[in-house]
Amino acid sequence: MSAAARLRAAIAAAVILAIGMGFGRFAFTAIYPHMVEEGVLSLRDGSLAASANYAGYLLGAVLAMRARAHSAHRLCLWSVAGTALCLGVLALTMPVWLIVTVRGVAGVFSALAMVAASLWLLVQRGHGRGAPLLYAGVGAGIAVSAELLVLASHLGWRSAGMWLLLAGVTVLAGLAAAPAIAASGQATLAAPAQAAASSLAPVAPWPLVLIYGLAGFGYIVTATYLPVLVGAALPGLNSAHVWAVFGLGAAPSCFLWHRLHERLGTRQALRLNLLLQALGVALPVLAPSAAGYLLSAILVGGTFVGTVTIAMPAAQRAAVKAGTNMMAFMTVVYGIGQIIGPVLAGSLYAQSHSFNSALLAAAGALLLAIIVSLRL
Repeated sequence: MSAAARLRAAIAAAVILAIGMGFGRFAFTAIYPHMVEEGVLSLRDGSLAASANYAGYLLGAVLAMRARAHSAHRLCLWSVAGTALCLGVLALTMPVWLIVTVRGVAGVFSALAMVAASLWLLVQRGHGRGAPLLYAGVGAGIAVSAELLVLASHLGWRSAGMWLLLAGVTVLAGLAAAPAIAASGQATLAAPAQAAASSLAPVAPWPLVLIYGLAGFGYIVTATYLPVLVGAALPGLNSAHVWAVFGLGAAPSCFLWHRLHERLGTRQALRLNLLLQALGVALPVLAPSAAGYLLSAILVGGTFVGTVTIAMPAAQRAAVKAGTNMMAFMTVVYGIGQIIGPVLAGSLYAQSHSFNSALLAAAGALLLAIIVSLRL
């Protein structure tokens, strides 16, 4: 198909990730401080809701292990519908246990979006070169949802109105992407794009899986608590702006990491990515200032989706050797790492009333992943 058709396919897949990940998953990070301020959740309740979301993500990844490329377009549409429903339900007044449950269900649809959009574009459509635009959808979704929440805050809306706003925008974005996703069916794009995606040397599958799990643990403390950290240290600043910087760093970084992946290879690109990410995670401890928080948002935002941009196409190549749905399996171990992160952070915070220990542990996990990369 034409270059225009390939671009439309990549944009449609990116919208699926913007909805499932940027809105359905990470928007909670920016709304979380408002819910605490309103008394809807306590800090501990929020950590529990975050962990439930990551547990749901893990469950969704396990369920998605049975997914096949020929049905990926349908799974993309289900992920959009489920995400919109979860966002809308959170606008209702409900007990904490039900909020936690809904966040868990939202996590299932987030994992479904990640696996389904990846399978649809990279395998069903054979468009490996669309990977950076696909994963840029995560950062774009984070940035757009964060700025929508800033606008809602300026208008004096409470968290319930914010959830409704996100649900409404999700429906509109999903309707815009649905024709391209649904109409594709099992059609595939031109073969050259697929060949380009496989020009890199294959890597050992199981070290790649371990690295991905450590990366899931490594970024999640920052991704969960950065607005809370900023709000406590800089009360005059709307923390959602910093979260938007996190997303704005993520979106264009996918193109940079895709290019570095092609130039340096999987091993070297991953090592550089993980090293910069570890520095970004540790920065709030090393430099607890406005500049330190901002640089942390840029570095972690600019690397965590880059890890996905490098690792998922590498997993697609490794699947031939492993004989399994590597993209779904990678999403499973990533989910495990993300569950451990908030649980550990909550436990350490209860002891020290600081996230410093959790941030240093997360940075250590990323450095350990670099060591594991020697086995790739």
